[in-house]
Amino acid sequence: MIFNNQTYLRPFSFLGENEGIVLSKTDKAIRLADGKRFFTKVEVITRKKKISKKIYTVENFLKIVEKKKNKVLLDSLNELVKPRNLFKKKKLFKKKDFYIFGILNITPDSFSDGGDNLVLSKAIKTAESMSRNGSDFIDIGGESTRPGAEKVKVRDEIIRVLPMIQYLEKNRIKISLDTRNSSTMKLGLLSGVSIINDVSALTNDSNSVRVIQEFKPPIILMHMPGTPKNMMNNTNYNNVVLDIFDYLNERIQFCESRGIKKENIIIDPGIGFGKTSEQNLEVLKNISIFHSLGCPIMLGVSRKRFITDLYNDLAPKDRLPGSIATALNSFNQGIQIMRVHDVPETQQALEIFNKLETRP
Repeated sequence: MIFNNQTYLRPFSFLGENEGIVLSKTDKAIRLADGKRFFTKVEVITRKKKISKKIYTVENFLKIVEKKKNKVLLDSLNELVKPRNLFKKKKLFKKKDFYIFGILNITPDSFSDGGDNLVLSKAIKTAESMSRNGSDFIDIGGESTRPGAEKVKVRDEIIRVLPMIQYLEKNRIKISLDTRNSSTMKLGLLSGVSIINDVSALTNDSNSVRVIQEFKPPIILMHMPGTPKNMMNNTNYNNVVLDIFDYLNERIQFCESRGIKKENIIIDPGIGFGKTSEQNLEVLKNISIFHSLGCPIMLGVSRKRFITDLYNDLAPKDRLPGSIATALNSFNQGIQIMRVHDVPETQQALEIFNKLETRP
């Protein structure tokens, strides 16, 4: 999908809050998404027949916007700076600088933890450990979405996830449900699930949007070309970063046209889903561009294959250092939500990074 004559803004050269506040007083920095990160430079990308890129300091960019009264640039800038109101819903989110979703796959064949949590007692132990160690939500999945995975019957998916949902709800542990099936979504929401995480961005099941309309939960829309079974056959992009941006923009507009509020949408660029290692790296280097969609961003890079392709031939559970390095780089670019297997290690790394950056 290509939308010609599109303009995109990628903020970069990020600062922490103290320096950012000082520089923002003279228009040399801008606060990102009403949070604690500021940016000092902007890349303006235009896609016509060809792609053109220009880099500006924030100071010069603001002068251009003011002088030319460019509505496209102004609208994109407003999306970059406006608050993410989802994080202000106190029943769902505490006031924090970042949020962690702990991955709990109740499947026999997920790429990293397949089979680890099929027994309920083991799944409970894993979830309780993640909750104690900093996860804000437990993200439960009953269907593997690894490359080449076969579709699971909805009945089997429900049988896998429902006992765990009931246990977490009883113990007041917040739940995100990783599913692309409307029946599983509905049963989960009736049983205490707070957030739906759909890798298909509501394209897999035509009834899914009706469930979201009815229950009005936050919905995570992820980019994935095709299905888990065939997605790695669909890695041809005109420009991987801009194509993902356009896809997510279209899905946001689809949701809004169906009465789903934008403030309830989280986006996920889908690292590892229908992307080569080189493409994943390109997306991660430019991930801040997705802030101009105006939604919170979730990143799921935990133990992904691109880490071993870049570094060494490692088993998924040996990819923790690469997972943390990627999380820190993305947090530095303003990403708010991390979806991870290794909760305490990620929590510690992000907390220390945050505190080291804070100056008196």
